[in-house]
Amino acid sequence: MKATPASRPRGPNLRWLKSKPAGALRLAFRLPIYLYCLNLGWLLGHRFLLLVHRGRRSGLRWEPVLEVVRYNPATKESVVLSAWGERADWYRNIQVTPALEVRTGGERYVPQQRFLAPEENHAVLADYGRRHPLAFLLFARAFGYPLGETESMRREFASALRLAAFSPRDVDN
Repeated sequence: MKATPASRPRGPNLRWLKSKPAGALRLAFRLPIYLYCLNLGWLLGHRFLLLVHRGRRSGLRWEPVLEVVRYNPATKESVVLSAWGERADWYRNIQVTPALEVRTGGERYVPQQRFLAPEENHAVLADYGRRHPLAFLLFARAFGYPLGETESMRREFASALRLAAFSPRDVDN
């Protein structure tokens, strides 16, 4: 059965992302990249990670810095949100060829990766909102997250997002 527009989960409002940021906003978004280039990524702790991956068509090496929405110190798993959903190049690239390396909190490792099931997204976002209320409020405003709506509407919205998790590969495998 084909989903009709009314039955599809309402996803993020990405209309404001039509163009790349410029000026001071661009510098703010690029600052974590510069820190990693200077081997100072450890200053960001586990709030960000540098993801090393290959382009799905070009084969070129890419190194975006992504915000971590959840970090589990016991498993060292970092969960990131694709702001552009399935359209994000890094997300599309790691679907074709798994990530080569992750750098976060002063650590570097070859990751195992997984894509979160839509049902997992709501719990991750709710936890992020509790731990980082200001950042979550900015996220909610930018993406149209239904803060004042029902729990089921927030779950439906979250299920339309794309999240990926990275953790160190088990050296025994």
